[in-house]
Amino acid sequence: MFRNTLDRVDANIINFLRKISFPMARFALFLVFFWFGFLKIIDTSPAGPMVVSLLDRTMPFIAPDTFMVFFGIFEVIIGITFIIPKLERLAIALLVPHLISTVLPLFLLQSMTWTSMFVPTLEGQYIIKNILIIAVAISLAAHLHPLKTRLN
Repeated sequence: MFRNTLDRVDANIINFLRKISFPMARFALFLVFFWFGFLKIIDTSPAGPMVVSLLDRTMPFIAPDTFMVFFGIFEVIIGITFIIPKLERLAIALLVPHLISTVLPLFLLQSMTWTSMFVPTLEGQYIIKNILIIAVAISLAAHLHPLKTRLN
């Protein structure tokens, strides 16, 4: 009797979590990208100094203020595309260059991202946690329906 009730409760919880997992994942990605992008647009992002340092190192010919606004807009667009189910493919495509650019400080700005070998600074931890974003994006992508292709 108790075992049957426990099994039913367990099944109900799992079914509920399955129903909300993808909307929650999309919302989480939306929130992070929209919020962090908006902070860059209004020039209040704590990541600003690192972004400017990376820009100086990789593309010094671009004005930092202009880049920060465009990078912020790019992040906001990524966030919006994650919240709209039919745009998940676009969101993931936009995410790839973004994540490549955000991991660069680990290699190019080591004094800002590492205190010693395998000991990241707070900024380094902020970048390393992007592995969670990658995992969530892969999970979303793995559950997309394949595109229907036309056969001639």
